[in-house]
Amino acid sequence: MADLNIPNLNMKSDKYIFKKKLSLRRKSKRRLISESAFLFVLSLLLVYINYLIPNKILLLQNLPMTFNKSYILMIDLLLNLYQVFLVIFIFVSSLTTLLLMIGSIYRLFRVTKRKSKQIIYK
Repeated sequence: MADLNIPNLNMKSDKYIFKKKLSLRRKSKRRLISESAFLFVLSLLLVYINYLIPNKILLLQNLPMTFNKSYILMIDLLLNLYQVFLVIFIFVSSLTTLLLMIGSIYRLFRVTKRKSKQIIYK
């Protein structure tokens, strides 16, 4: 009975439950400068990688046609997925049937070769 916790109905609900967990301190100037330098170097790296890509204009011009081809391929994939799953089911069911037949034949063989007629329950 001592472990029973009865909720206090007069207690106000916490509207800002995570307010105390937020860091309210400001970042130092050194940290802000280092973060801005890191962001600047990262942006320069991305600009350089973008510069190295050949035929950017041709790629942008062919983008609608590429989306159309991918859409058609996705539809073909979904239509052929049924056949793939059917073949997988055939293989799995054949393997399961083979294992069940071998198990039943082995059990029949053990029952017919039993020397004693007593059944021992462990």
